[in-house]
Amino acid sequence: MNFKLEEAIEVLERTPKSLEYFLSGLSEGWLTCNEGEGTWNATEVVEHLIEGEKHNWIPRIETILTEGENKPFPEFDRFSHLKQESAATIEEKLKEFRALRKENLSRLKPFITSESTLELTGTHPAFGTVKLRELISTWAVHDLTHISQIVRVMAHRYREDVGPWKEYLGILKE
Repeated sequence: MNFKLEEAIEVLERTPKSLEYFLSGLSEGWLTCNEGEGTWNATEVVEHLIEGEKHNWIPRIETILTEGENKPFPEFDRFSHLKQESAATIEEKLKEFRALRKENLSRLKPFITSESTLELTGTHPAFGTVKLRELISTWAVHDLTHISQIVRVMAHRYREDVGPWKEYLGILKE
């Protein structure tokens, strides 16, 4: 096993800044492009990350710490951000994400009092018994997944424009 709490936190701390640097100031074309029907654009990914900060990670961690396996995790609608309208700019959304993440990480650290805390378990509605260690690992990899998704979606926008170089651009072959 490779999980180390400090290393997971390193990724979790850097995601907001990475997204701010990458997405702030970009034109709407970059922020709203997607890979086709039923796929998300960069703005929608950021909105999804915000919803996760509000309703997923910390509530589930708290459930493990207070209820164990006695009570399933609160439901999390992974698509709830698509049902909401927002006039906020990408910069405002990124600022909100950064603030929520900072608050959540400040709440996370005191929860982990020992290595054994990471072995505590809870009940996921679909997966059954999961460990706190697995949930925190998933949180970090979830960030990496969505960073990768944003980059892939943006590259897809120029899929036809790169001409024959498409053959050499692995990101366009996914």
